[in-house]
Amino acid sequence: MACAWNERQSGCAPARFASQMSAQQSQGIQTLLEAEKEAAKIVQQARQYRVQKLKDARSEAAKEIDEYKKAKEQEFKAFESSHAGTTSSAQTAVDKETEVSLKAITDSYNKNKDAVVQKLLDRVVLVKPELHRNLTKVQA
Repeated sequence: MACAWNERQSGCAPARFASQMSAQQSQGIQTLLEAEKEAAKIVQQARQYRVQKLKDARSEAAKEIDEYKKAKEQEFKAFESSHAGTTSSAQTAVDKETEVSLKAITDSYNKNKDAVVQKLLDRVVLVKPELHRNLTKVQA
């Protein structure tokens, strides 16, 4: 049997040491594999936690957006209703002004229609025959 290290001290103890070393290495490898599995579980849990947090953040953001949207819609409706009254009052004022103008035109028509008709008839019926001002008299 050939021993790899100092044979004089232990009388070829390396074979026993190698089997002991092999058992320790096997146990160390097993421990490393278990630690790796545990680390993989921790990483998986962290990923699941992150995904859940993202879902929660998205739902919370959507909820905040909806609340903000509702608040702005209410604000717009309040603004619209407060300014809609001024539009209807402006329309009422324009209608009154138009009515007053139409009444003034109607009154003026009724007051002056007889005189205008008479002037038109006089111009059509009463014709004065005279020469045009550009026409010069021919001397005979």
